[in-house]
Amino acid sequence: MAILQIMNTAALVLAVAVAGGAFARPPVDLMPTSAELAYADAPYGVDPIVTGPVSRDFRARQVETGCDEARWPDIPVACYPQ
Repeated sequence: MAILQIMNTAALVLAVAVAGGAFARPPVDLMPTSAELAYADAPYGVDPIVTGPVSRDFRARQVETGCDEARWPDIPVACYPQ
């Protein structure tokens, strides 16, 4: 009987902690990136990987900007085609 009371008490404490947000994740910073601002009309985002032909200037700008090393969501706007 004592074990049952201990388990009920532990379950009650856990339920109160969860309901009170004790295990909630900290809020995420929802500031939009520069690419999200530049392409606000694209509801699903824009793929920075260019698969078609582009100018030498654009390829050089991608190399200078470090587009190959960029990781989502911090991709510079210079990595996107105009």
